[in-house]
Amino acid sequence: MTVNMTKGQAISLQKADGGTLTAVRMGLGWQAAKRRGLFGSRTREIDLDASAVLFADKQPVDVVFFRHLQSDDGSVRHTGDNLVGGVGQGGDDESILVDLQRVPVHIDQIVFTVNSFTGQTFQEVQNAFCRIVDETNGQELARYTLDGGGQYTAQIMAKVSRVGGGWQMTALGNPANGRTFQDLMPAILPHL
Repeated sequence: MTVNMTKGQAISLQKADGGTLTAVRMGLGWQAAKRRGLFGSRTREIDLDASAVLFADKQPVDVVFFRHLQSDDGSVRHTGDNLVGGVGQGGDDESILVDLQRVPVHIDQIVFTVNSFTGQTFQEVQNAFCRIVDETNGQELARYTLDGGGQYTAQIMAKVSRVGGGWQMTALGNPANGRTFQDLMPAILPHL
């Protein structure tokens, strides 16, 4: 059963049977919004990029994104860059896989961001979402849908945090501006 999350909502990442999740996929999807022009409506390709920033005690220690597809320890892996979005027609356009059992014990938070590398704003994006999937069986556990566009070029989408012996996901959905995860660091830090 999927939980449709709202901004700020947190859910435990435990299996329905009470077991602990071992591997999850953070999927991101989007489509270019149709624009009306002189000769009808058209779409423009939108290059959004997913990133995962790994933190230890509120300090960034690693990042996974289209130019660094795997964390140094191998626990987090980006499946590759999608330059246009909408390919999945409702499915994931970019995915980041997290092997929760392999994440080093000092990593206590992983923040997922999405940014427009080409600088287009979210006014030009529609149907944007992030979701978390149990990678062992493909079951969608949670989905956070972005509503409304805006004059910003990035979103601090969600984070997974260690809580006790397990993990929880928090939907953040905070707009920001920046073309890369480095540009977003000042916007990420208040969410740690």
